[in-house]
Amino acid sequence: MTTFSWRFVTLAGLFVTALVVSNIIAVKLAEVGGRVFDAGNILFPLAYVLGDVITEVYGFRVARRVILLGFVCNLLAVGAIQLALRLPAAGFWLENEEAYETILGTTWRIFVASLCAYLVGELTNSFVLSRMKVATRGRFLWSRTIGSSIVGQALDSTLFVTIAFAGTVPRADLLDTIVTTWAIKVVWEALATPITYVVANGLKRREGIDVFDLPRPAPART
Repeated sequence: MTTFSWRFVTLAGLFVTALVVSNIIAVKLAEVGGRVFDAGNILFPLAYVLGDVITEVYGFRVARRVILLGFVCNLLAVGAIQLALRLPAAGFWLENEEAYETILGTTWRIFVASLCAYLVGELTNSFVLSRMKVATRGRFLWSRTIGSSIVGQALDSTLFVTIAFAGTVPRADLLDTIVTTWAIKVVWEALATPITYVVANGLKRREGIDVFDLPRPAPART
């Protein structure tokens, strides 16, 4: 596919927005029913839903480009935030500086954890979905979206929590956080399955595209 429709551009834009915004709001830790999780979990699963739709309709190769685009945009956002933090504050604004740094500042450990978890989780999710689509011959979309999310989100949650917090919190709390964030993301995406069906099937009809990532034939020997 050499040209992209406005529908695809919209999906890619929403994907990147969900990624960048969720990383910004993740600084807040919330607690519901005794379970602690970062606020990014209320939006980040949307990136997986959109990634599922892009993979289902346009194929893994296109989805991989969008995932890498999200990675670059997140780097740009973090770089801009770090630059803003280092700009000298105006005299009348100094009282806000500490709050600004608390909300937007991040440690390099959390930054690396976020990027590693995102890349591994999203690429795995997309790859598993594309392989399952071939295996199921395009049927049972629900099994692909939920199945790929179980694997991708498990890797995402495990990598992020481990890299970001291992050695700073007890192992039991570390495991509890991993399981909690994984469960929230998987349930979120499972509940969004009807929307995924509507969007993916609607795009297939309007775009006239339904890519199956079949193995490429081996080159003929001469």
